[in-house]
Amino acid sequence: MSPVRTAPAELTAGDAELRTRYLAEVLGLLYPPPCRTDGSPGTPIAEYLVVPDARRPRLLVPSTSRRVAAAAVRRYAEPQSRAARLKREAVVAAVRTGASGVLLRDRIRVTGPFSESIDGYLSEMLGRELSVSVHIGPARANRKPVLQLLGPEGDTFGFGKLGTGPLTQRLVRAESAALTSLAGSGLTKLTVPRVLHSGKWRGLEVLVQSALPVWLPRAPLSRRRLVAAMLDVAGCCGYSTGTLTASGYWHELRGRLTGVTDRAEGASLAAAAEVLIQRADDIIFRYGSWHGDWAPWNMANIEDTLLVWDWERFASGVPLGYDAIHHELQKRIQSTENAQEAVEATVRGAAEMLAPFGVPVAGREITALLYLVDLATRYLTDRQAEAGARLGVLGTWLLPVLIRRVEEL
Repeated sequence: MSPVRTAPAELTAGDAELRTRYLAEVLGLLYPPPCRTDGSPGTPIAEYLVVPDARRPRLLVPSTSRRVAAAAVRRYAEPQSRAARLKREAVVAAVRTGASGVLLRDRIRVTGPFSESIDGYLSEMLGRELSVSVHIGPARANRKPVLQLLGPEGDTFGFGKLGTGPLTQRLVRAESAALTSLAGSGLTKLTVPRVLHSGKWRGLEVLVQSALPVWLPRAPLSRRRLVAAMLDVAGCCGYSTGTLTASGYWHELRGRLTGVTDRAEGASLAAAAEVLIQRADDIIFRYGSWHGDWAPWNMANIEDTLLVWDWERFASGVPLGYDAIHHELQKRIQSTENAQEAVEATVRGAAEMLAPFGVPVAGREITALLYLVDLATRYLTDRQAEAGARLGVLGTWLLPVLIRRVEEL
């Protein structure tokens, strides 16, 4: 399993500065005093290579073992282009052969009491020797330290997430609960991680989950397999039916909307949602569960199963088809510079997209638009714009399409 998003090919100067600052914050969390991360003399805990360098940190790779270092780089994320794959293989070759001193000049040496470090905590909780590799992600409100856990032979056996603030702590707890629930739900069309450990350490929420074998050869993903997996998730906690106005889902969404109506975007969303509910009238919808962030980078299709991770947004009682709409939108955003056009194209395709989920014809566009309201409410609640997320400002892409489409219903 690789619960991290693939990094963009290039970083802006602003993003690089934010990553550098975030790197210092993460090191302070993983190795709090009396541990030191400035190379001070003392008992060594860990030593990291900074990939690609300290100005643009994306990955911290443990350097004490060439085999472990090579595995950490190779299994960090699946490159999305041939150029990115070549760069990754160059780094793998460098750490494997010992030439990393030429290619990767920046290092971080950690000293202090092992028992006070994240390495010591995880080793004790999991009852095994391990090395930690650290992912440094782009700015997002829900950004959190993500740790790749490797054994002495270079086997990636788990991934850890640390909730550091109110939002990320809530998300880590939610993912732990979701994975625990899914473990006994009888899913057959996909594979999800198992919880290896869940707890608290120094005020941080900790979740360690098993590694899914994303390094196995990928297989072409058919629409049929994807839909079957989404339907498997939709029914894992049972179904219900009814109008939108009488649904628990609308009650919950309206409550979340109330929390953001102090902002202009939130007021616009609330107004759009009320129109959608009126247009839905007496249409009977079906409700089930959804992954909540089923995007291309949160799954991998191998020969005998579909691997799916990042379950922190899992929820039940939502209109069927949300996962399909979300996946389509994220896929389109990933492949274009025009996010607004991606929203438009996704809504246009809703009728065909939602047919396998049994959504009434009259309710398909309403479902897609209500999903946009839900997603936008999440962005506002999480304050993605304030966190510097690339698509955090809704008025630049999502809101114009949503409002116009609602007016045209």
